[in-house]
Amino acid sequence: MIYVDADACPVKAEAEAVATRHRTQIAFVSNGGLRPSQNPLVQMIYVDQGADVADMWIAERAGTGDVVITNDIPLAAKCVAAGARVLRPDGERLTEANIGNVLATRDLMADLRAADPFRQGGGRAFSRADRARFSEALECELRAAARG
Repeated sequence: MIYVDADACPVKAEAEAVATRHRTQIAFVSNGGLRPSQNPLVQMIYVDQGADVADMWIAERAGTGDVVITNDIPLAAKCVAAGARVLRPDGERLTEANIGNVLATRDLMADLRAADPFRQGGGRAFSRADRARFSEALECELRAAARG
């Protein structure tokens, strides 16, 4: 199963395309506002409004053999701990080996933003290369999950 933290995910179409090629079930989990898919492999899961409700839904279900797509680092850490394979939308794989550093960097950046309320942006635009890197990474993760 693929679980997608879908509210702000920029690679929903790519994830669905790869899941379809692999004939793998995919669940788009959101607070609403997503158009339903006609694809029989796609489940649209609408959770209640509220902070982290979609994250909690995914974290309660994801485990060994599953792939989770999220940019939410605390959710990623829970899923990695549960044995799931985790990808960010840019194709970066989050594992036991790197999730601690990613969490620390996230916390540092949050502290920097809190210390300077005028700090804006700093991120780059999501590119076609990011989409391609994500699609290839998801292909690899699904092949690896199938091998066990």
